[in-house]
Amino acid sequence: MKTPTSTPSLEFAFQPVDNRRLMNLCGSMDANLRQIEAALDVSIARRGEKFSVSGDKERIELAARVLNRFYSKASDDLTVEEVQLGIIEMRRDRGAPERKRDAEPREPLPADEIALHTRRPDLKPRTERQAQYVRQIQAHDITFGVGPAGTGKTYLAVACAVDAFERDLVKRIVLTRPAVEAGEKLGFLPGDLSQKVDPYLRPLYDALYDLLGFDKVNRMFERAQIEVAPLAFMRGRTLNHSFIILDEAQNTTPEQMKMFLTRIGFGTKAVVTGDVTQVDLKHGQVSGLIDARNVLNGLRGIGFTIFQADDVVRHPLVQAIVTAYEAHHRKIR
Repeated sequence: MKTPTSTPSLEFAFQPVDNRRLMNLCGSMDANLRQIEAALDVSIARRGEKFSVSGDKERIELAARVLNRFYSKASDDLTVEEVQLGIIEMRRDRGAPERKRDAEPREPLPADEIALHTRRPDLKPRTERQAQYVRQIQAHDITFGVGPAGTGKTYLAVACAVDAFERDLVKRIVLTRPAVEAGEKLGFLPGDLSQKVDPYLRPLYDALYDLLGFDKVNRMFERAQIEVAPLAFMRGRTLNHSFIILDEAQNTTPEQMKMFLTRIGFGTKAVVTGDVTQVDLKHGQVSGLIDARNVLNGLRGIGFTIFQADDVVRHPLVQAIVTAYEAHHRKIR
């Protein structure tokens, strides 16, 4: 009869004991510990200052390092965002057990952090591909950011646009997106053009408000320094000295994508973002983003960053969801 193997575990205690730090580390009702458990797929038990972590050997070692790092920072309350981003950074710095090697070359994060001029002093790339993405935006006139939800494609594109505007490298920021409904019919939308496209561009607005502040964004709209336009209204225009962001580009047709890319004028940068796993076009229609990857990849002057599940910087469950969907689709192909 085979004896069942026990699950590896690691026990340790924080010394000297600081009850305030322990309380901040664990969070209300141990919420922070639950986040770490879900993100790293381990179990954490606590009794006073004594912790026991069980699970896969490599994962429990990573979890112990995460707990030690948060304990050292726990003189003040730890926010949900700090915990989630801290876990992501520890995975990046130390290497998570589930990270897979791929053929794509990765540039290391620069020693002197990439600086973007926004009102968020803590804004920085959180993963290697995010750093590569920001570098490509700064170095190329056209950059594609392709990957799953939560990888920072849109937010970092807006941050780079704000940075370029604050440095006086461009005179205006142009936001555009194909007006394609995500699998549901919204019907008639009342209001003027801006109000009609607002629901489609809300993620871009949210990023602008976060990076510039509500009042400044409104002033820039009044001065036409920020412009919002449905993709269909871009035809026939030439945009000079602008920073243009095409969001949700997986819902463009190849003809729309070609039209957009040929709007680029002098002193203009364009960033195209999208997730090719979430195409809402009619069945049988080719996505302009997928087509552009095939047509333009390798063309000098155009940068491509392909994000993966381990670049997700939202709630830890988002990364797990993206990974589960990827595995399921690979299985049924």
